[in-house]
Amino acid sequence: MLGLGNPGTEYAHTRHNIGFDVVDILAARHRIRLNLHRDHAHYGYGAIAGIPLLLAKPMTYMNRSGEAARALLQRHPLPSDRLLVIVDDTALPLGKLRIRPSGSDGGHNGLASLIQLLGTQAFPRVRVGIGAPPPGQMVEYVLSRFTPEQQPTIDEALHRAADAVEAILTEGLTAAMNRFNTSPFPKTQ
Repeated sequence: MLGLGNPGTEYAHTRHNIGFDVVDILAARHRIRLNLHRDHAHYGYGAIAGIPLLLAKPMTYMNRSGEAARALLQRHPLPSDRLLVIVDDTALPLGKLRIRPSGSDGGHNGLASLIQLLGTQAFPRVRVGIGAPPPGQMVEYVLSRFTPEQQPTIDEALHRAADAVEAILTEGLTAAMNRFNTSPFPKTQ
């Protein structure tokens, strides 16, 4: 699993680093140490509900995320449809989740890099809504932090995104889509 974001403390917990934040939540929940540093990423091995996995955060900056994904998939030979990507999305309202089995980059530079370097759009993703930026302010917006008023909503969304990843692993992609794409606050099971 690959959570997209930008390396460096200046980008920590910004809108564009949603993927890193979800990976950190999953790593803490399941005691997975992100202690390996190669293939353009920080990552660690572990398991969720007995299912082995690799949690990774690219260290290439967002617009070159595909370099890390390609290197990791070369080291761990898996088809691209087994690569689950967690990413921010300005097309979704703040806190809304959308799980998809594949799709275009939707104007997201990290997804564009993955699609270009993997040569496919066929990888599942969990998109977390960060809301739309003011006109002409995309870069400033995605690299900014959430306001104090927005923080509770995004904190809840980050934990729901981690729940969604767990559901994808344990229940399958379709079941997770049915559960998390329908409501901002899905029923717990």
